[in-house]
Amino acid sequence: MGDFLGQYGFLIVTMVQAGLLGLSLYFPLQAGQLSLASPGFYAVGGYVAAILLTNPAFAGWRDALGNGMFPLTWLAAALICGVLGLIVGVPALRLRGIYLALATIAFIEILRVISLNLSITGGAIGIFGIPQAFGFQDRWQYIWLFGPLLILTLLFARQLERSRVGRAFRAIREDELAADAMGVPPTHYKVLAFVIGAVLAGLVGAMSAPFLNTWNAKQGTFDASIAILAFVLIGGSRNIWGPVVGGALLTAVPELLRFLADWRLVINGLVLVVASLYLPQGIVGALGGVRRPPPPRRPPSVPVVVEAPGGGS
Repeated sequence: MGDFLGQYGFLIVTMVQAGLLGLSLYFPLQAGQLSLASPGFYAVGGYVAAILLTNPAFAGWRDALGNGMFPLTWLAAALICGVLGLIVGVPALRLRGIYLALATIAFIEILRVISLNLSITGGAIGIFGIPQAFGFQDRWQYIWLFGPLLILTLLFARQLERSRVGRAFRAIREDELAADAMGVPPTHYKVLAFVIGAVLAGLVGAMSAPFLNTWNAKQGTFDASIAILAFVLIGGSRNIWGPVVGGALLTAVPELLRFLADWRLVINGLVLVVASLYLPQGIVGALGGVRRPPPPRRPPSVPVVVEAPGGGS
């Protein structure tokens, strides 16, 4: 067991991490918003944790709190990303479709350029020597952080879908004008979905900084946006398990096929193409369609003959 975790532990944790990032994009999609901002909030959360854990200005906090400093970084990252998501979401979510996607891509690029030019973020080099969370000795031990977060996020998403807020998300996704006419304020709920995704991405970033031991501007890029979007689309965007399955699959395939060298990237690309063509509802959506029994057939209608009074003689 130890050899297995030593060899595949990093991959397993990365698969869970990918599923969480997919879920951070899943929440805005539930409200019909194609937001690609998750890597930006992920990068911000990681920078918050890296700065708090390495900057000499916070040495007193680290000495006083010990391992309690790690939950503090999670809380700080979640709060900062939530406020940033609110500031960005209110104006940006007045846009729709591809225009919103372009606005969130611009947001990612702005954050990347800022992080490259600030000394507190380490500039282009980034921040190194981030201490391991709770003194972990092996990377697979981070499953005790990412695993519970994934479970809690799935439970939260399930309860959200069954709540009034979840029904409002679906109404806006299906027909925003009709939802507005029914008294559902679209802007309010779209910003709420955006902020939920931002908080989750920031929290994952704060946990990932010690896991990776280093943090730089490459963590939040346009390429990462496309990868996270692929997690959701390949896994399925209408089910909470879709981003988890898509993230795990698209993270595992290139690593498990590493012995094929550069051909593994070709196979990974073929998986994306085949899934896009033949599984438009995603893997989870296709499996749900197979398992769902066909609707019962209605019996053929029998015409009813009504005789006129006094007829038939």
